[in-house]
Amino acid sequence: QVQLAEPGGGLVQPGGSLRLSCTASGSNFGVAWYRQAPGKQRELVAVMDRGGSIKFGDFVKGRFTITRDSAKSAVYLHMNNLEPSDTALYECHTDPLTILKAMRGAAAPPSRGQGTQVTVAS
Repeated sequence: QVQLAEPGGGLVQPGGSLRLSCTASGSNFGVAWYRQAPGKQRELVAVMDRGGSIKFGDFVKGRFTITRDSAKSAVYLHMNNLEPSDTALYECHTDPLTILKAMRGAAAPPSRGQGTQVTVAS
């Protein structure tokens, strides 16, 4: 059974950086991060499939990157130059169907009810 953990959220000033982690009890898994701000729909932040193909939400505009550490069974979302509009609850998914749908631009899946809060404020 896959168990997910998403440490890395917190409060950061505009222009700052955060690194979110998605760890699972497997290796070489795909990861899709979604976020939801109050009053807004869930949206895709970034997805990386098992083959290493990556797709970002349009709002990212080169500010975020994804890296994998297979030895730690972890995938990291590096978020730079954060803006107040990035404030949201961020959640990762690793199930293969969600990854496939994310790569194809499908609508966000329902929340798993977990995630980590990112707040960008001065």
